[in-house]
Amino acid sequence: MLFFIIIAFSYLLGSIPFGLLVTKFGGEGDIRTIGSGNIGATNVLRTGRKGLAIATLLLDTVKGMAAVWIAQTYAPEVAMWAGLAALIGHVFPVWLKFKGGKGVATSLGILLALEPLLGLFCALTWLATFFAFRISSLSALVAAAFAPLFAFILLGDEPVWLMTLFMSLLLIIRHKANIVRLLHGEEGKSKLKNGHA
Repeated sequence: MLFFIIIAFSYLLGSIPFGLLVTKFGGEGDIRTIGSGNIGATNVLRTGRKGLAIATLLLDTVKGMAAVWIAQTYAPEVAMWAGLAALIGHVFPVWLKFKGGKGVATSLGILLALEPLLGLFCALTWLATFFAFRISSLSALVAAAFAPLFAFILLGDEPVWLMTLFMSLLLIIRHKANIVRLLHGEEGKSKLKNGHA
């Protein structure tokens, strides 16, 4: 029973659409009508409000961490599944007819809470790729591709490795439209100096 309670709670926690809430309370309207229509931090940045984008990034990351931490407190053996439930909640939120974000920040929070070094390696990979190419989606895809490798090197053939592989595949699938644009050279770069992406 405790397992199902934690999983349900983690899903509901993950499904909180912080990007949508932050932009509405910030006076920017419905983020789903802006740019790509995604509720993640990258699309929030398209409003020109860096503060709102940072808030979305942090909140989406923290909800992934919180799901794992809460599970670790009450039922440590459920922590990995709680993280996955939070990610699925973010990507398929019940409140938004199961149309959510791509899961990059939430995945990072989950990995940081489960295995901090693994999360750090993934974050550094994202940052290195972003500073080299200034393309958020490419950075996410590169980090997702390397995450299972990092997990295997750090942890060996353990359940967390399989979880990381699943998360990476989900993130890559969620970026399929971005992959098409990247292949055609049509994916936009982030222009942080003027606050737009």
